[in-house]
Amino acid sequence: MDHSSAALVVPRPGRPGGESLRATLRRLSSAQKGAAGAPAYSRFVNRPLGRVFAALAFHAGLTPNAVTAVSGATTATGIVLLALAPPSVPTALAVAACLVLGYALDAADGQLARLRGGGSPAGEWLDHMVDAAKASGLHLAVLVGLYRSTDVDPVLLLVPLGYCVVDAVTYFGTMLNEALRAQHGVATRAQPTAQRVGVGRSLLTLPTDYGLLACTFVLYGWTAVFVPVYTVLFLAAAGFLALASVKWFREMGRLPR
Repeated sequence: MDHSSAALVVPRPGRPGGESLRATLRRLSSAQKGAAGAPAYSRFVNRPLGRVFAALAFHAGLTPNAVTAVSGATTATGIVLLALAPPSVPTALAVAACLVLGYALDAADGQLARLRGGGSPAGEWLDHMVDAAKASGLHLAVLVGLYRSTDVDPVLLLVPLGYCVVDAVTYFGTMLNEALRAQHGVATRAQPTAQRVGVGRSLLTLPTDYGLLACTFVLYGWTAVFVPVYTVLFLAAAGFLALASVKWFREMGRLPR
């Protein structure tokens, strides 16, 4: 769920006309603002990938909603494979590829909207709905896949259930924070004035990065390796949510009445 594209301001909207793909990429690169607290994969890998896809889609005449739909379909393909196909190296590579590509396209739709002159409430709604479905569907697919095709300890099946809850609550909390800040006239982190943060913080939050989680599915063919790695990422995500919830509650308490 890379929402950093919301901070993009491109001064020359419209169709590409005679502009080259390289020129479009330069415009995107110069206008892209860093999002506070963006984990390392989202910040240094997924955002540049999204920039490339946004430029390609712009020159192909695609709409942001079309890119969102392709992103959702690509991710859904990986989720279905995860639930129905037995763990193997080909399955692992296919799932990881679908999730990584879907995430890159998720970073592209907002940038494309701004290249075309600005997004719409309907487009933002669609993007968030797809993200919300992805956040829960992925972990439920892990649960189904492990249950159907492996003999892992049943206790370990609680990990994807817990991960599903943690990701859903984290996503809801993030959206709620932005809505309450806007309602009370406080700048949200998605605005262009957000300050860049150091590389250290991006690396520190890397274990909570959806992009890193997507990449770990290359290990899905080796269940004995994948399950411990997946569990560690779950514990990191749960720890982040616990600490962030305290911080968010205090921030909400300081909002003007």
